[in-house]
Amino acid sequence: MAYVITSPCIDVKDGACVPCCPVDCIYEGERTLYIHPDECINCGVCVSVCPTEAIFHEEELPREEASFAAVNREFFGVRVSALGSPGGACDVGKVACDHPEVAAWPVRALN
Repeated sequence: MAYVITSPCIDVKDGACVPCCPVDCIYEGERTLYIHPDECINCGVCVSVCPTEAIFHEEELPREEASFAAVNREFFGVRVSALGSPGGACDVGKVACDHPEVAAWPVRALN
């Protein structure tokens, strides 16, 4: 099991979690961030710094955010980004796509 980034991150992408991750497993898509489930070591540091409270352990996802476990996992697959398991986000940079569920999410107006 891994940590999962959920809908409060969409169109916000604060990014406070990225430099705190000791294994560099938080990747940037167009509208949100994604945690690679096979690279995450379940340390929970990202949860403590997320200002939008968008990160949950997969086993503790609120029911309305449950689909984001699959969103984070599928983002790395061949049908979405085809990243596979690159072993760290810093060498990948921003990915020019999002999971279809995120892409279809209503655009959030930011102040």
